[in-house]
Amino acid sequence: MKQALVDDTEDVSLDFCNEEELAFSKAKIRHPLATFFHLFFRVSAIVVYVCCDWFSRSFVGCFITVLLLLAFDFWSVKNVTGRLMVGLRWWNQIDEDGKSHWIFEARKVSESPTAATEAEARIFWLGLVVCPGIWTAFFFSTLFSLKLKWLALVIAGISLQAANLYGYILCKMGGESDISKVAASFLSQTVFQTASTDDPQKPGLDVLELRQH
Repeated sequence: MKQALVDDTEDVSLDFCNEEELAFSKAKIRHPLATFFHLFFRVSAIVVYVCCDWFSRSFVGCFITVLLLLAFDFWSVKNVTGRLMVGLRWWNQIDEDGKSHWIFEARKVSESPTAATEAEARIFWLGLVVCPGIWTAFFFSTLFSLKLKWLALVIAGISLQAANLYGYILCKMGGESDISKVAASFLSQTVFQTASTDDPQKPGLDVLELRQH
């Protein structure tokens, strides 16, 4: 009887390190370079816009600098950081019939050892949501202060960053075309939830396509 009890207890193993490793993997940033550039261009554009009078008196120089930073941000977020940090990718293309196609790609769950972590997802969605709001505030401040020469630049900032936000919300919601439904679904979920995805160029992709006429 004693031997049987000993055997039973020997079969039981408590592995506390697995929970610690799981918590560490959730907090770990696996793509530090992508995470850095996800925030670098958009934050730099805001800083240069706010402080341009301190840096230079050249309106054209500041205008071009901010516009280039916004363009770099749009391209990097749309094509690189979204794929690496949350595993989502979107684009719009026109077919031979002149029809507009929204195409979305999402990585399947837990198919890649380099899948995004919760920390990366938080940073991605926070930067994606907050910065368009800042440019919207710039729009009203520019309008009310009658600094109309900056209005075109502010509108460009809103347009480029709002386009990425809109595309990734559609991508996360599965390509739903009704923006009211998208907003309701998106607000019902936490924007800090990790989206598990894979490389869009490899097998195992969920590809969603939304056609707009």
